[in-house]
Amino acid sequence: MARKPKLGLPLQTLRNAPDAQEGRLAREAEQSARLREGITEIPVSQIDTDGRLEDRLSLDLAELQASIAAGGQRVPILVRPGDGGRYQLIYGRRRLAACEALGLPVRAIVADLDDDQALKDQLLENQARRDLSFIERALVAAQLLDSDQLGPDLRSGRGVAEVLGLTEAAVSQLLGVVRAVGPELIAAIGAAPGIGRPRWEELKKRLDAPSPPALVAVALQARDHGSDAAFLAVLTAVKAAPAANAGLALDGIGTLRTALGRSLRLELRAEDKDFARWLEAQAPTLLQELHARWKQAPED
Repeated sequence: MARKPKLGLPLQTLRNAPDAQEGRLAREAEQSARLREGITEIPVSQIDTDGRLEDRLSLDLAELQASIAAGGQRVPILVRPGDGGRYQLIYGRRRLAACEALGLPVRAIVADLDDDQALKDQLLENQARRDLSFIERALVAAQLLDSDQLGPDLRSGRGVAEVLGLTEAAVSQLLGVVRAVGPELIAAIGAAPGIGRPRWEELKKRLDAPSPPALVAVALQARDHGSDAAFLAVLTAVKAAPAANAGLALDGIGTLRTALGRSLRLELRAEDKDFARWLEAQAPTLLQELHARWKQAPED
């Protein structure tokens, strides 16, 4: 790259003259003023958050609230005009909540955006942030697929991958974890910022059904120590379950095992595949008969 030529002494003298410096300062001040024109202060009560893509399991406001209280809100939120003089939040949920807690108006950029552009801007801001945990990113992918945020032509694994800038395989992993773990258990655990994909995948593989009530209770009990601790308590409980319930051995057939929660699994050895096929075909009738016998049995 060619080196920029130095100013000659006469030009440097002119550039450093007081009137030239004042002119530069005036232009810089004018530019700053133009940038500030798009930012306005809005009462928090005039901003609605309904209908937006929720990407956080918890807001964790203490540190941000202290920062705004000490130095003011430095980064504005983004809103768009709504009905009746109100505004709809596009992004900046934590900043909005922190200002609300402090009783302050929120500094915001107001932009006229249609639904598609509003969603695109929120997703761009979402992907630029590094404080979203793995499971929060997974929930964003699940919301995009299961809600009406996207049009029908994009409401697929491939469409979500295009919108999020991920591979279809990566989106499939995210969705697989959300569906296997289940919304109630995820909500009970929380954001778990220190827990990455490998351990969520491990939990997914060990569960027989989404959101087992026993595991939800384990997570809620451990939440006082943080969401990472809640996740680890759940994973420990799942790992311990098979040892605590080794199952009933059935000679020549397999093992009857109950998983933690409400699921029941019958494991059969590979050499009994003919019996397994027969049992699968007869299962509805057999289960109805067993249920009828259970109802007729005398109570203990």
